[in-house]
Amino acid sequence: MRIPTLLLLLVLVAGPSQSQSLQPGFDKLEYEEMIKVSVRTTKAGQYADTFPPPIRFRMVYESPEMGLQNLWDLWTDDKGQAVISIRGTTQNMTSWLANLYAAMVPATGSLQLEDGYSFEYRLAAHPQAAVHVGWLLSTGYLARDILPRLDSLHKTGTKNVLIMGHSQGGGIAFLLTSYLYSLQESGKLPADIRFKTYCSAGPKPGNLYYAYDYEAKTYGGWAFNVVNAADWVPEVPLSIQTVTDFNVTNPFTNAKKTIRKQKFPNKLVLKYVYNRLSKPSIRAQRNYQKYLGKHTSKIVGKNLKGFQAPAYYNSNHYVRTGATIVLQPDDAYRAIWKDSDTNVFVHHVHAPYLFLLHLLP
Repeated sequence: MRIPTLLLLLVLVAGPSQSQSLQPGFDKLEYEEMIKVSVRTTKAGQYADTFPPPIRFRMVYESPEMGLQNLWDLWTDDKGQAVISIRGTTQNMTSWLANLYAAMVPATGSLQLEDGYSFEYRLAAHPQAAVHVGWLLSTGYLARDILPRLDSLHKTGTKNVLIMGHSQGGGIAFLLTSYLYSLQESGKLPADIRFKTYCSAGPKPGNLYYAYDYEAKTYGGWAFNVVNAADWVPEVPLSIQTVTDFNVTNPFTNAKKTIRKQKFPNKLVLKYVYNRLSKPSIRAQRNYQKYLGKHTSKIVGKNLKGFQAPAYYNSNHYVRTGATIVLQPDDAYRAIWKDSDTNVFVHHVHAPYLFLLHLLP
C-alpha cells in the first residue's frame, strides 16, 4: 500500500513534538522495534500480519521498487526519530541477482547504473578497501530516493535516524551507512544528523580494509550486526584470501625473491611449497570474479537498461564486519526451529531472531 503524499507532507511539516537523541550502544528494545519495522518492509506473504506491530514507529513513506527489486520504507515516531528500513531478498530471481553479483569493486569510484545515472561513491578511504558490487548497485538506487527524504526530515528538525536492514537489507545497510557518513564528511549532508545502524542477519559486505573503515566510523556503539549463530546467511559470501590480500608490509610481498636466494635444494622445495599454497587460492579468486562478476553482470545488464559493468577489484576476501551481537540458540530454541534439509531459511527469518533476542540478559 502506497502512503499518500499528503500524509507524508503533514508528518514532515508538523515536525517532532519532542526531540529525543539517539544513544550509543546496543539496545534490546530498540532492536526489537527495528525487527518489527523490518518484517513489515519485507512483506513476506501473511507473515507480517501475524508478527507483533511496532510500538513507537509508523510508516510514512514506502518507496517503489527500483534497481534489482530493491525497496525501502521511512518510519517516524513522535520523539523526533526516523527509521530507514531496507528490504531484503524477495523470492524473485531479479532480487537474488543482487546477492549473486558478488565480485568486488573498489570502495571509492563511480558505477553507471542506468542511462543518465552514475552513482558516485566513497565508502572508505583506504585504497585497498573493496565491497560487494551487487549490494553497492542496490545502495546506489536506494540512496537516490533516500536523500531527498533525509533533507525534508532535517528541515523539519528530525536529526536522529536509525538504519535497519535484515538479510540482504543488512548487507545494503552497511554500505548505505558508509555512504551517508562520507556525504557528511564532504559537506553534502548536514553533519548534525546522527545515524545509528542495526544490520540484522547481515552478510559480509566487503574486505578487511572496508571493515576497518566501517568499524572506525561507527566506533563507540553506533552500529551493530545482530546474528543468529545457527543462521548461514552471515557466513556468506564465500571468502577467498590470497597472498595479495595483506597490508603492504608483509612477509609475502618478497617471498619469491627470498626463495630464489636460498641454496639448492632448499630453494626448489620452498618454491614448490609456496606455489602449492598460493596458486590454488589465486586461481579460485579469478574463477569467482569470472562467474560472479563478468558472467553475472551480463544478466544484470538485461534487467537494468544502460547499466555498465565496472572494473572489478582483484580480491574476494570477504570478512565479518562491524560490532557483532550473537544470538546463541539453546535447547528451547532447537525444539522449535530444527535444522532442515528443505527449508534453508528456518534460522534466518525474523521470528527466530526475536525469540533469541528475548534470551539476552
